[in-house]
Amino acid sequence: MIVTGTAIKLGDNIDTDVILPGKYLPLTDPADLSKHALEGLDSTFTEKARVGVIVVAGRNFGCGSSREQAPIALKYAGVKAVVAESFARIFFRNSVNIGLPILECKGIAQAVKEGDNIKVDLSLGSVVDETQGISLEATHLPDFLLEIIIDGGLIEHLIKKGSK
Repeated sequence: MIVTGTAIKLGDNIDTDVILPGKYLPLTDPADLSKHALEGLDSTFTEKARVGVIVVAGRNFGCGSSREQAPIALKYAGVKAVVAESFARIFFRNSVNIGLPILECKGIAQAVKEGDNIKVDLSLGSVVDETQGISLEATHLPDFLLEIIIDGGLIEHLIKKGSK
């Protein structure tokens, strides 16, 4: 599975309350959640993300509460993938469960610049910054997680497996 997009860079320790502020948790429609993704950090994020972007971040992305709404807001805002130095484990698994492509990649925060064109190959575990012509090795996802992401999330994956 290959995902391409323009990089939007974020820093270290971006918590779920920054990704989606708690006051929006009563919302249930993913389209409504997406309107508030990262609004406290960048009021123009949803406009930028609408075209399809790849979030590039530092360490401990998605720390904080276990709210599944945070990766949902990113996905429906137009984030095609999140590549970070490291993730909070619950955010990582919530992202897989909702079908948001996600990869850990050491050195990504320093190597990629805002606005660079990025190609992420989830199957190979690689990230290519096409703007700078550099390639980085990411953590390779196990096949079972890759299948869930490709199928669009855990529920869609289970439905697909049940229909076989």
